[in-house]
Amino acid sequence: MGWPLAVSAGLLDKSPRALLRALLALAAGHLLATLLVLLPFALLLVLAEWQRSIQIGASLLVIGFGVYRLIERRHPRALARIPPTQLALWSFAVAIAHGAALMLVPIYLGLCQAFELDAGHEAAGALMKASLGMAVLVSLVHVAAMIGAGGCLAWLVYRYLGLRFVSRSWFNLDLIWAASLIVVGVVALAFNLSSRQ
Repeated sequence: MGWPLAVSAGLLDKSPRALLRALLALAAGHLLATLLVLLPFALLLVLAEWQRSIQIGASLLVIGFGVYRLIERRHPRALARIPPTQLALWSFAVAIAHGAALMLVPIYLGLCQAFELDAGHEAAGALMKASLGMAVLVSLVHVAAMIGAGGCLAWLVYRYLGLRFVSRSWFNLDLIWAASLIVVGVVALAFNLSSRQ
């Protein structure tokens, strides 16, 4: 959700280059946050005898974070206007706080194995378990998709719609997001507690 900050940077500087610089800073922060979460799990995966415990812990972490987001739904006012020089730090902090990489952890740790996966999820799981380098590549693809989608939105608002559109049409998906984290965590936890290893 950093694209409104990219729009703001572009509009304040009256320059599409400012928008692009902001998107690059957002991508850098988001990539760092994703790697910070994924790399420790990549290193922990080699400890096969602890895999079930790690899966249960990850499930509890996802549930806990979802409950926290349900209870604490306000965003700090200090984050309303972030200077372009601090966008990478902002992107890193928000990606960690919002659990950006946590959505990749269930696939990485095999928490999705209880259900029949489509070919895309099976391929993602196999690729991520292949090596540490593949975990980094998955992070890069994730960030490229995120910044591509956000960049398109930012460019459309910056170039054609303006801030009036954003202020009139803003909607908040935090409640749905928090509930989905809890549901996924509960399903994964139930699977891990019921499975015998």
